[in-house]
Parts: sequence; C-alpha cells; structure tokens
Amino acid sequence: MTFLALDVGNTRLKWAVYDAPKVGARLIAHGAQFLENIETLAEGDWRALDAPHWVVGCVVAGDAVKRRVEEQLELWDVNPRWVVSSQHEAGLTNGYDHPARLGSDRWVAMIGARQRLLAQGPARPCVVVMVGTAVTVEAIDAEGNFLGGIILPGHGIMLRALESGTAGLHVPTGEVRDFPTNTSDALTSGGTFAISGAVQRMVDNLRRHCGDEPMVYMTGGAGWKMAPSMSNPVELVDSLIFDGLLEVASKRL
Repeated sequence: MTFLALDVGNTRLKWAVYDAPKVGARLIAHGAQFLENIETLAEGDWRALDAPHWVVGCVVAGDAVKRRVEEQLELWDVNPRWVVSSQHEAGLTNGYDHPARLGSDRWVAMIGARQRLLAQGPARPCVVVMVGTAVTVEAIDAEGNFLGGIILPGHGIMLRALESGTAGLHVPTGEVRDFPTNTSDALTSGGTFAISGAVQRMVDNLRRHCGDEPMVYMTGGAGWKMAPSMSNPVELVDSLIFDGLLEVASKRL
C-alpha cells in the first residue's frame, strides 16, 4: 500500500515513496528533478517503481507545472490529490486573512513541524523556516494557531538583484565572515545575515507574544548552508514537507 509524496517547488520537484500513508512510515525511495526536466520522470526515475496506491502533493510552481506532473503520473492508474491550504487541518488553525491563498508548501511544512514538535514533548510555540528560492518564516503558538509569517528573497535572488542593479558587481560566491574584507564574502555574509536576522526577529516576536521560548525548525534546499549561521538553536529537518504530507495523508486517506 505504497504512498508517493510530491513537493513541487519553484525550482525542483522532490518526491518520496513510503510503505504507508502515515507518519513514521518506512521510506522506500526518493529523488528530485529540476522543473525543466519533469518530462523525464516517467521514463527515468519513476519507471522502476511499483505503482503507488496514493499520491498526495503540494505545488507552488503554478497550474502549467502541475499539469506536466500529472502527465507523468499517467504512468500509473492513480489520481494525485493536491493539498490546498484551509482554515483547519491536522491540528493547525490557519490565521491567514484568506487561508486558501497561503502557499500550500508553507502550510504543509507547518503541519510537519507541529507533528514533530508534539512527538518530541509538550506543546510550545515554534518558528518554521524554509530556505529555498524564497525564504519563509512562520510563527505558530503552543495551541497550534498559525499567527502569520514573512517572505523574503533567498540568497540567489538577492545576489541577482544586486548584480542587475549595481554596475560591475559580478563576483563569485564567498564565505560567511563576521567581518568580511572582500566583496564576495560581503555579499554572501550580507544575504546570510539578512535571513538570520529575519528569523531572529520572528523568534523575538513569538517569544514576546507567547511568553515562552519557541522551537525553531529549518528546512529547504539551502537550509544546511544557513543553519550554522543562525543566532538561535535550530533543528534542521530535510523532510519537513514530506512529514507534513504524511500527516495530511494519515488524516485524509
């Protein structure tokens, strides 16, 4: 009774096959493909897989990309279920002004974080950080209410914006330094400190609002680069969106 989870982001499609649609299920296979290469999945990575019984995913890349993914899923006789952010799901309450407009990847990642938090101990506030093409920083109180979140550019977008708007600024990526003394290090450190500072601000806001120290979870393709430079203790969880999809599937299927 295998389950295929899909995370279709702005740059890559990430997939994982589990032996059941539930939290704690055994991971059978996983992989990732850049969006421009989606058409290779059916004849490539997915060809050797057994047909999954269920497919649940989240997609932020738009309807055209979603249709391309669905065409590849015709390899099997299974219809995908796409998560859309709602008012309530899996113990979370959505505080967005228009709940359905919240990015489904943000919603699913928060569900995964909440499930992980409760599995680790008593309920407490938490901040959920996704570091990818864009960076999102979400705040959840101890009762499971999503209070709100911020969006800021990822490293790549920051650097491209500076290169396009600043004459002669075309330099390789540098290192994160406390006191950068060359332009490459200054750019890399600036982007890193901007993200770290945004997370710190959200942690401060949530601590002040709830009167308790928040847990911080970080995920996303560039999370491993950011984690060492964070001001707050951070738990890096590569599978946070998949954890959320498993939790959603366990409640829906």
